[in-house]
Amino acid sequence: MLDVRRLRLLRELKIRGTLAGVAEALNFSPSSVSQQLALLEKEAGVQLLRKSGRRVQLTPQAQILIDHTSELLETLERAEADLAASVTNVTGTVRLAVFQSAALALMPDALTIMRHEYPDVRIEMTQKEPETALYETWARDFDLVIAEQYPGHAAPRYPELDRVTLTSDAIRLATPPSAPGGEAIGSLADTAPLPWVMEPRGAASRHWAEQACRQAGFEPDVRYETADLQAQIRLIESGNAVALMPDLVWTGRTTTVRLLELPGQPRRTVFTSARSASRRRPAILACREVLKRAAELTGAGAVKW
Repeated sequence: MLDVRRLRLLRELKIRGTLAGVAEALNFSPSSVSQQLALLEKEAGVQLLRKSGRRVQLTPQAQILIDHTSELLETLERAEADLAASVTNVTGTVRLAVFQSAALALMPDALTIMRHEYPDVRIEMTQKEPETALYETWARDFDLVIAEQYPGHAAPRYPELDRVTLTSDAIRLATPPSAPGGEAIGSLADTAPLPWVMEPRGAASRHWAEQACRQAGFEPDVRYETADLQAQIRLIESGNAVALMPDLVWTGRTTTVRLLELPGQPRRTVFTSARSASRRRPAILACREVLKRAAELTGAGAVKW
């Protein structure tokens, strides 16, 4: 009979691309991964890997096993979820991936509620960019992800992940409290000559902000790049930049910049995703329910002037 643990290593090789990537993801040594896959080849009785320079390639027979392994892992995950749901107390660990503004706005209240109401649930939170976090949740690095979607910019979809809306918030033009150089800023077009701060290329917020500027008739002068929204706020406060900011960043604090409405009043959607096979696990259900309460408690999306 084929060893499930070795089959999982084969599937991980498909996901990670290299033996070193598998070893890093699962805390093995590359030599150990190689040895286990060699044993799997002996069990299967067919060639599963071919050398290609310094890398290895999967054979068609390996892909057959990977497809069956994915189904097997989903079945085992559903079994674990059903088993956990059969007992009255909610226990276990939830590995949660979350982007920065949601971590700042939602997680303090959510963790406090979880600690009081579900003391036997351990939450392990990691800050990740949404696109990466969705992929890694599909790959089973995380159990639950809080992600975002900007208007007209679809977040990646994976067939094994569900999607539940958590909240939404307005996106506004953030400018310094007093206009740089005395220029009057009344619209997005007025920021054409000004320096911008945005997230690095590849982020959904960056793509959306650039498109918004181009629709307003100009190419933004992006002089500053940072994924840290707190750093972006400081640059705006100090008069050194302008940006498009979602309202969630102001949760729990008073706005310290000028905020202008954008045409059409665009809103960002914040959602959670979990693998369909594990979404019924009580610890995940509890975490999602508490996150929804935290969003309502903090008034996510409401700006305090």
